[in-house]
Amino acid sequence: MMGEFFRQFKIPLVVGELFAGILLGPTFLGKYFPEISAFFFSKEGNVPIAINGLTSLSVIMLLFVAGMEVDLSIIRKQGSTALKTSVLGLILPFGLGYLIAFYFTPLFGNSNYSDRNVFSLFIGTAMAVSALPIIARTLMDLGIFKTRIGMIIIAAAMFDDIIGWILFSTIIGMINEQSESNTLLTFGLTVLYAIGMLTIGRILINKSLPWAKRNFSWPGGFLSISLGIAFLGAAFTESIGIHAIFGAFIAGIAFGDSVHLQEKTREIVNQFVTSIFAPLFFISIGFKVDFLLNFNLQVVSIVLVLAIICKIAGAGLGALWGGLSNRESLAVGFGMNARGAMEIILALLALQAKLIGEELFVAIVIMAVVTSVMAGPMLSWLLKVKPFNQAV
Repeated sequence: MMGEFFRQFKIPLVVGELFAGILLGPTFLGKYFPEISAFFFSKEGNVPIAINGLTSLSVIMLLFVAGMEVDLSIIRKQGSTALKTSVLGLILPFGLGYLIAFYFTPLFGNSNYSDRNVFSLFIGTAMAVSALPIIARTLMDLGIFKTRIGMIIIAAAMFDDIIGWILFSTIIGMINEQSESNTLLTFGLTVLYAIGMLTIGRILINKSLPWAKRNFSWPGGFLSISLGIAFLGAAFTESIGIHAIFGAFIAGIAFGDSVHLQEKTREIVNQFVTSIFAPLFFISIGFKVDFLLNFNLQVVSIVLVLAIICKIAGAGLGALWGGLSNRESLAVGFGMNARGAMEIILALLALQAKLIGEELFVAIVIMAVVTSVMAGPMLSWLLKVKPFNQAV
């Protein structure tokens, strides 16, 4: 309902869904109506497990649908531009984030940063990652997912996040004194999964869909088969140390590339996921933190300004290097700047590992929300698109 309300003012659905989560989370409902919040969202028993399970399933299905929308031929055509965008979109934010955190650690709030190098590596990683779920949903809301710019943003964001999660797993390994062989194994298995799914897996899926259509109900049979494969892929990547959404996203690409997948079937799956499960995921972001507790204006300002400037400059220069116009390059920068739940997950894991303090955690969450909210309007303005009348 919040998404539809915001859509009336030409604001992407995802912004309203994020706002709904803030209202239902500890910032508003939990603070001013604690009894009601405790009744519906108890932190004891099985309620947290159920909520976490729903949101995990939601984000996995959302990325599967996003993968189905990817046109591999367009990505191949834009491969060079996407690679340049991704490389600069990683190096510049990571480098600046690391240097500023290393030499100006006290700026990031009060905490026991016992290992300045590890902390600086985390800040660099936090500045470099994007949020595939938010980016994909924003591009869908604007109706530019399948365009050249949309494919460049998605391809670059996917690569950035894979590298970002590998970097973060390395950092966690440094904290836990794990060997470097674990990181190398994770990287190798990730590459093998992606290559295998997009080659042999894609061929097998394409050949098996006609048989499945003859022997199973349709599109219900396709929904069951496709989501089953998506969950298996998600479970595999999660088990090797890469976030589950990458397994689902790559599985979605393999399914979406099949010539036997009808547009009507694709649309049914899309509506099933984006109208029911995607809002649950975006709402859950507001449940992660009380935005008023541990709020430090200095830390929030530093994190927000650093994140925006670094990512937009890095990705924008990469896109410019790849041959896009100034306006298109700036649009790519703002598209890649959306951090969303990926940043929040990153911050949660770092907080649990006692790598960051609560003030910095709040600042990173706020940065994730602000960059996600601003992505849609800036893309709409820069690319002069106005299809907000679409539900997804």
